[in-house]
Amino acid sequence: MKTENHPIHDVLAKNATSFFIPPFQRAYAWGKPEIERYYNDILRIVGSEMDEKQNDKLEHFFGTLVIKEESEGFANRSVVVDGQQRLTTTLILLIALRDSEKEIKNKDIINNRFLRNDDSCFQDKIKLKQVTKDWDAFRALVNNTDMKPGIVTNAYQLFTRLIKETNENKPDITLEHYIIAIQRMNVAVIFLDERPFKGEDPQIIFETLNSLGKPLTLSDLARNYVLLNMKSILQTKIYEETWHPKIEAILDDKASKFFRDYLQYKTASPIKVVSDNNTKEIYQVFKSFIIDKFDSNTDFINDIVRYTKWYKWIITLENMDSITSDKKKDKQIKELLRNIFHDIKSEAFKPLVLGILEYHQTKKYEVNINDDLLITILESIRTYLIRRRILGLTQGENKNIVTLCKRIEEIAKGKKNTLDLLSNMFYKLRLPNDSEMERELISLNFYKELRKYAKLILGKIEEYNTKVSVDFRNPIITIEHIMPQKLDKSWEKDLGQDYEKIHRKYLHNIGNLILTEFNSEIGNRSFEIKKEKLQNSSLHYRLEITTKDKWNETSIIEHQNNMIKWLLETFHLPEPYNEKDNWITKDGKETTFSPLDIDAGEAAEGNRPIELHINKEVIKVKTWQDVFIQFLKNIKDQNDYQFEYIFENQEELFRKDNAIITWENLKSLIEDKEDLKNRYKDFNGKVCNQINSLTDDWLFIHINISATTCINRIANIMNKFNYSENSVQIILK
Repeated sequence: MKTENHPIHDVLAKNATSFFIPPFQRAYAWGKPEIERYYNDILRIVGSEMDEKQNDKLEHFFGTLVIKEESEGFANRSVVVDGQQRLTTTLILLIALRDSEKEIKNKDIINNRFLRNDDSCFQDKIKLKQVTKDWDAFRALVNNTDMKPGIVTNAYQLFTRLIKETNENKPDITLEHYIIAIQRMNVAVIFLDERPFKGEDPQIIFETLNSLGKPLTLSDLARNYVLLNMKSILQTKIYEETWHPKIEAILDDKASKFFRDYLQYKTASPIKVVSDNNTKEIYQVFKSFIIDKFDSNTDFINDIVRYTKWYKWIITLENMDSITSDKKKDKQIKELLRNIFHDIKSEAFKPLVLGILEYHQTKKYEVNINDDLLITILESIRTYLIRRRILGLTQGENKNIVTLCKRIEEIAKGKKNTLDLLSNMFYKLRLPNDSEMERELISLNFYKELRKYAKLILGKIEEYNTKVSVDFRNPIITIEHIMPQKLDKSWEKDLGQDYEKIHRKYLHNIGNLILTEFNSEIGNRSFEIKKEKLQNSSLHYRLEITTKDKWNETSIIEHQNNMIKWLLETFHLPEPYNEKDNWITKDGKETTFSPLDIDAGEAAEGNRPIELHINKEVIKVKTWQDVFIQFLKNIKDQNDYQFEYIFENQEELFRKDNAIITWENLKSLIEDKEDLKNRYKDFNGKVCNQINSLTDDWLFIHINISATTCINRIANIMNKFNYSENSVQIILK
């Protein structure tokens, strides 16, 4: 690497050099504030030049330009790694100056010195090859043909106006003055060495230079990493023929999410949701994956472009492609994908379904997933998600569902079915059975608590009963409360003397709800008017209502029973899943895990610990409070320094400053709130009332915690003191 200071005039005026901005770099972005500031800098230099009293003429530092040189026959090509905005702006100014000139000779000087190069391999011998998005507009300006709308043309028009205003106010300023000013706009030119052993990887330089300003997206970084080290001709070919049309044009602003989900599928491991704060962290995972798995960047490109079409099917609301040639099944598959990823809005299943679609669309490892199996898989996923959402369950899905990607081949080969996998996860990831669903639905405020999913659920129940699809997304189709939200005298009479209690208990219950096309028309009407109107409904739900003489608690409970039955049939679980406990460690087998495992919290919930292993020591435990107490006791007995640090830094480790507390401080807490004495135990597992003689420095541990909190607190301590995963193990029964 070498750095030289040059006027930007000299950089652009090189006869044998053409400039190439990689086609995937960001498009030209300077607006009015930047251009006016640049033009004012030019005028300040011009003013200094014209001021006879100034001996030391003003110059201006114009920033950095990073160049990677390529030989191209007898000519040189300079790949612009950074500084393209400065180069482009200066050239647009020169084009505006050319077009403001009356002298043909001056126009030719600008054309031949700055804008064209006889050795250029670019279209029309233009010296600077713009990014793909700006090329047509920039070329039109150089060629002085019909202008193309866009930011490049806007910049040219602004410069033209500024030059005209300057000529009107200061007619003594000539083209020569502008050229002198450009000669005094200095840039620090960094020339990168192409030799690999020099370690001047253009991508590393690019990442470093772009650490300020608007953050690069994961898609930006991925694209630049894959293409930037290639020769400029190959960059253009791959970007314009493959990368842009087959990735960016298809996925648009979803490209960064695609790269993350592609990585999750390929690695079968969770990766954080992409944000400005963690983009570079995920990018390092991306780079390591390519280096480990592919012989060349071209091999990687050939692999990843296969997935964009399938990912598009996942993220597109209305997919016009054909997933399968069977039209009926094609429609069914598209509806299931829409249910999972748009109606339910699951992010967790994107990597898994991406892999399933790969097995459906191609023969991978000599096996594939046919249409019927794909439909069964997607129905199982939808059932899993709907049942969990009804119970308000979402925790752990994003971290753990992705690990099932490594099991897709077993599904394709028929060794496992999807329900086997979804029912064999930790308690918080459980697949709710029929009994759990019934218990929840009887008391659930279905209308309010399931507002996001209620129309989907009711629409699918209707479809199940009639075998005809229902346009539940249509705003005309709404959820109707049969017993209205506001009661009049006729409703109070029908409901009986306990009408207030019945109204409060059942108003938003599934037993009081249907889908209808007439909600606004029948909202608070009497039951007789509602029945009359519902006679004209096209929805099957009307039959549940119109046969009733009155709508009271008995009617609601009858409708509730039917709705729950239909819901369980619509989102069906076959035997034995419909009644068994669909999570692991309930079969008498023992499970071992570390608090540092990514799914440790899920492993803990709903399960009972029987042993705590710390290095070679085995400690018998019965509860999660035992686990936490014994873990802290072991540290206190083995390492006073660590325990002292834990005691003094509880807010950092536990998000609570009194998880460990002295008797002196606990006493004062108990005085204000007596029930706290049962929420703390000493290292022997005793509450304060069970200890005969207490001293002020006697220690108590807060034990009113969940399994997940226990695991998180232990994991925080292990991370703080660099414990290995194997140093602490918990055995579950």
